[in-house]
Amino acid sequence: MLLDLLGIGTLIALIQLLGVLAAFHAIRHARTSQGAVAWAVSLVAVPYVTLIPYLFLGHSRFTGYVRARRLCNQLMHRRAQQKILTRALDLEPEHGKRTGYLNQYALAALTQLAQKPFSDGNQVRILINGAATFAAIFAALERATQYVMVQFFIVRDDRLGRQLKDILLDKAAAGVRVYFLYDGIGSHELPRHYTESLRAGGVEVYRFAARRFVNRFQLNFRNHRKLVVVDGERAFVGGHNVGIEYLGEEPPLAPWRDTHIEVLGPAVHDLQAVFIEDWYWATQRVPVLEPSRPCAPLKAEMHCLVIPSGPADPYETCLLFFIELINAARQRVWISTPYFVPDEALFVALRLAVMRGLDVRILLPARSDHTVVFEASTLYAYDAVRAGVKLLRYRPGFLHQKVVLIDEAAAAIGSANLDNRSFRLNFELMVLTLDATFAAEVSKMLEADFALADAVALAEYIKLPPWRRTVMHVARLFSPLL
Repeated sequence: MLLDLLGIGTLIALIQLLGVLAAFHAIRHARTSQGAVAWAVSLVAVPYVTLIPYLFLGHSRFTGYVRARRLCNQLMHRRAQQKILTRALDLEPEHGKRTGYLNQYALAALTQLAQKPFSDGNQVRILINGAATFAAIFAALERATQYVMVQFFIVRDDRLGRQLKDILLDKAAAGVRVYFLYDGIGSHELPRHYTESLRAGGVEVYRFAARRFVNRFQLNFRNHRKLVVVDGERAFVGGHNVGIEYLGEEPPLAPWRDTHIEVLGPAVHDLQAVFIEDWYWATQRVPVLEPSRPCAPLKAEMHCLVIPSGPADPYETCLLFFIELINAARQRVWISTPYFVPDEALFVALRLAVMRGLDVRILLPARSDHTVVFEASTLYAYDAVRAGVKLLRYRPGFLHQKVVLIDEAAAAIGSANLDNRSFRLNFELMVLTLDATFAAEVSKMLEADFALADAVALAEYIKLPPWRRTVMHVARLFSPLL
């Protein structure tokens, strides 16, 4: 009995010591002071509860991973035989004045973030909801003659997933090179027979995941991008993953509200370059492509900027992208996002936009797909209303689209949410367009969504029972991980 008590005491002391050591690690490596405090306090106070979660989720960015990813990108650039990256286009100082959409200082900052210039002569088409999105994607895949690149965060082995698999197998059998990349965390339920059947049919399939053993304990770094490229001439980007819920066929979140875009023109090569970097990271090989044909500008004046972001960036690309767009606005800032857990700097940018007299609106879902995120988002929503932002909740079903509309001509659509995970942890992808006609289409789409939404009133928070308000404040403590 004495030995049992001694063993239990030793185990408790060991866990407590590990908690203290982990707390020092959190203080040194957490990327925000809030995250450092949250982890350090919990690791010291209740290490029995938080030590294992910290092992999996703790440091959002560690040096080994970042260096490996950057080195991998450099090697890929040197090894590539084709001109597969971005087309050359100098950003002239008069560019902003010529388009009249964003000032030249905002354009310069955005191109620095993207590490590439705007491309002109593009066409972009809005695809509203899953039926339109996958009809367009599948039709484009059916027409492929050389190669297709397919990348999703979530792929399910359901009716939609099997339809995608059948198309990819048919194209591979016809001699088209098919590259299929999926995230290992987002698609953790994807059965092995799904990918094995693709490989057996000639499709190159890889899982995006950390390659080193120690990184396998990290669930933070997720490739959240959704990207399809067909023959280097047509690309699809947006919020949809591959699953019947994205078709609006999965209660209780149905009907699912989401947005994708179809891109034509030189911007497709920029999007293709994003896939190639991810593919090289997963495989250490460059996809075999036809000799690169420059995408001739279309008879259009749309300027596009492809903004990939991730934890290996030299700076927080995704967060700075949103902040710069908000700061550049002179008339309105309309945002649609499923998750609203803003960084303090982003919240300040929104508050200042309100003070400048701008029309600032944020559209959120009225239904929850992740309880903790929803409760934290609700509290931040009330804070935003208190700051003068107009918050609206979409009623019909779950809202998953990621859309930003600035003034009369700038619109951004892609995979990034307004939360810390997109800002600092996930690999994301946004496409910024500068075109008055397209912005008008986005405006019309958002106005239709606003008509199906209810405004959030500050009085709602006051009427909530104390236990609910406590839950929301507790949920906000997890903001660095959400």
